[in-house]
Amino acid sequence: MRVRIALYAVALCLCVVPLVSAQDAVKVDPKHYSVVSENEQVRILRVHYGAHEKSVMHSHPNSVAVFLNDGKVKFTLPDGKTQELSVKADQAQYTPAGTHLPEDPGDQPFDLILVELKGHSANKSAMKSEMKSETK
Repeated sequence: MRVRIALYAVALCLCVVPLVSAQDAVKVDPKHYSVVSENEQVRILRVHYGAHEKSVMHSHPNSVAVFLNDGKVKFTLPDGKTQELSVKADQAQYTPAGTHLPEDPGDQPFDLILVELKGHSANKSAMKSEMKSETK
C-alpha cells in the first residue's frame, strides 16, 4: 500500500514539474523581460539580453518576434535539446507557443519586441493558418 502511494506521489510530481517550470517570462525573469503594453488581444514585451546572459525556463503563447539588432540566440528546450538562431535587425517571425530557456551566446547585446497573442484570438489565428495550409 505504501509503495502504491509513493508511486502516485512521484507521478503527481512528474506532472506538476512541467507546469511549474513553464512560467510567465515577465514573472520569472524581469531582468530580461518587461511589459510595454497589454490589452485583451496581445501583450507586448521588450526583451533585452546582454552578451552571454542566460534566462530561466519559461513559456510564451503564440507570438510574433521583431528583432531590433543582429544577433544569435540559443534555446534550451525542456527535453534538453538546443536550437540556435542567427537573426537580423528588423527581421520578424511567428513563434508557436512553447517553453524554452534562452541565452545570448554572442558578444553583443540582443534586443527584440515580442508580441504575445492572447486567448481566443490566438486560437482563431492558429486555426485559420492551419486551414489555409491544408487547402493549398
